[in-house]
Amino acid sequence: MQRINTLTKLYLEKKMSRKKKFLLEALLIEQYAAEGKSIAKYQDKIIFVEGAIPGDVVDVWVYKNKKDYAQGIAQKFHCYAHDRIDAFCKHFGVCGGCKWQMLSYEKQLSYKEKQVQDQLQRIGRIYPQTVWPILDADSTTWYRNKLEFTASALQYLSKEDLQAGLPFKKNVIGFHAPKLFDKVIDVETCYLQQDPSNEIKNFIRAFAIEHQFTFYHIKEHKGLLRNIMIRVSSQKEVLVNIQFGEADMENITLLLDALKDTFTIHSLYYTINTKLNDSLYDQDVILYAGKPTIDEYLEDLVFEISPKSFFQTNTKQAEKLYQVVKKVADIKPNETLYDMYCGTGSIGIFLAKNAKKVIGIESVPDAIEDAKKNAFRNQLSNLQFYAGDVLKICNSDFFALHGHADVMIIDPPRAGCHEKFLEKIIDVLPNRIVYVSCNPATQARDMLLLSKHYDTIISQAVDMFPHTHHIENVLLLHTK
Repeated sequence: MQRINTLTKLYLEKKMSRKKKFLLEALLIEQYAAEGKSIAKYQDKIIFVEGAIPGDVVDVWVYKNKKDYAQGIAQKFHCYAHDRIDAFCKHFGVCGGCKWQMLSYEKQLSYKEKQVQDQLQRIGRIYPQTVWPILDADSTTWYRNKLEFTASALQYLSKEDLQAGLPFKKNVIGFHAPKLFDKVIDVETCYLQQDPSNEIKNFIRAFAIEHQFTFYHIKEHKGLLRNIMIRVSSQKEVLVNIQFGEADMENITLLLDALKDTFTIHSLYYTINTKLNDSLYDQDVILYAGKPTIDEYLEDLVFEISPKSFFQTNTKQAEKLYQVVKKVADIKPNETLYDMYCGTGSIGIFLAKNAKKVIGIESVPDAIEDAKKNAFRNQLSNLQFYAGDVLKICNSDFFALHGHADVMIIDPPRAGCHEKFLEKIIDVLPNRIVYVSCNPATQARDMLLLSKHYDTIISQAVDMFPHTHHIENVLLLHTK
């Protein structure tokens, strides 16, 4: 028996060393890693596994095999972890939107909190002086203020659906299947956005089928109904923009009139998009009915939201996040605040009443125009916004003109900050930095450079997206 086990072990080790793709059977998932992946081990090799949680025993299909680690996906479950619960959405496991519904919310928070500190320590070698407990979400469903649905002539069905004999639907509205650009999961009820989101989506699907509209075929690049974007504010104001792949104004008008007569939609837009992707920012968005914008509130501040607006998609958690930023920044009436990657200026506007002056910088011109409008709407005169690349704008002359940065807010995209920008920060040496990140891994990477000149005082994780692996983290830095 020992001889057989030894031969099996040698065979698997040889298999792992040579093959790029293979199956490992009955692995115990030992711990959570990050980005929704967990860790199993075979011999001394770490296997990063998608679709499983600590405590599961699974067969793992290894699709990437490196010298020191491998990556795989759970194929067959032999035993489920005790922490698993029943998912509430029938699309769970197929739709990639809410991958953690099988975990209690308390367990989700625990993993996210661990992820942040593990990455700060492992990647950035950072040990904050104080780690505040993660801020949870008051609502774990119906929390998004914006959703985009895709209309498609190509439906995605899982292997289980196909084995059960479910027929393909010709025209569907929902979300792209994970890692598939051309197939869409037909979604009846999505638990991410409050009504009338689902009612509007389902009405459009039924109306389009009844009136024999063509749905967009992404491979052939043709079809009328293409994309639906719905915003529902905390004040229950509704904005809808429908993208059409063809300029069939007769049917476009027919659908828009039906929506206008059936629902209370405060801003109804349409876009004729004949290019290859669904990106809205280079398109003409046409107001069909209602007012140009809807209002969203953070505390007593109002923000005008248009179809192209950049705005945090979880309003209530954004308010908590900005309250954390305000608290740790501790800006004084005689201090100047620089808001880098400012988007529509929401953080700078949120803190403006406490500052002498706020300078916001953002690369997208439309976002800067929104920022100026929102500052004016809130009767704030101490903000200045500039459109352009932070690397090009933030030179010595710029800081000489606007004054020393007492506090600098950094809120970059997931890729984090460019190294040259970090070097510029070190050149001007703000007294305090508040680094807001939607990707703790790149935040930790950036801290490798910043920590040479700054102490990390506070770390605060904020959960913006329940049932996903995404987490926001705020760091307060003081000059050494």
